[in-house]
Amino acid sequence: MPANKKHLNKHWWQRLNRILAGTLAGYAVMLSFHILLTAFFPKQNVIATSFFTGYICWALLLLWAFIAKNPWFVWITYIGLTLIFLFIAHLLHINLTYGSATI
Repeated sequence: MPANKKHLNKHWWQRLNRILAGTLAGYAVMLSFHILLTAFFPKQNVIATSFFTGYICWALLLLWAFIAKNPWFVWITYIGLTLIFLFIAHLLHINLTYGSATI
């Protein structure tokens, strides 16, 4: 049974936008999330489990890029999440590294 024409994208750039959002921005969210996890757990454990959880997380983020109605909302959400995760990881890294030092 062929797909209903009203649900298909009419322009090639909309499809490309979703593919790039899901692959590149989804990967950035997944990677920044695992960088954030290294602030709470040992790096060796995060690296070992990220082989499994990273793929599952990235696949779900890729799927959401195609399910969402507006691909620009996906881009904004993924970039926002990436920046938030990296900012929190940076703050935690600074506190862990320099928090116990006395000046």
